[in-house]
Amino acid sequence: QLRVVESGGGLVQPGGSLRLSCTASGSFLDSYTVGWFRQAPGKALEEVSCISNIRDETFYAGAVTDRFTISKNNAQNTVYLQMNSLKPEDTAVYYCAAAPLTTTENMCVFRVYEYWGQGTQVTVSS
Repeated sequence: QLRVVESGGGLVQPGGSLRLSCTASGSFLDSYTVGWFRQAPGKALEEVSCISNIRDETFYAGAVTDRFTISKNNAQNTVYLQMNSLKPEDTAVYYCAAAPLTTTENMCVFRVYEYWGQGTQVTVSS
């Protein structure tokens, strides 16, 4: 059974950077599509970025394009989310999730994801 654990959240000033890690155990992440999702207080869960196991295709939500970068290290069984130029509106609990997809269609729709981490808090504030 795949298990994913997030780390790397914290408090950062506007304009700062953080790198989130999603580390897997129980199976190999390169067999899964992996996504980052976030939920701010009082708001719905939303997609942030996803990386497919098919040709490593990536997806970014419009709000994070050109600021966030998703990548993976198969040797470490880890997917990263590098977050730069952070804004207060990026404040949320960030979740990592994985799905054994065989297509890139709907690759960043949270309903297709089966394995979820517990989340890590990211707070952007001065």
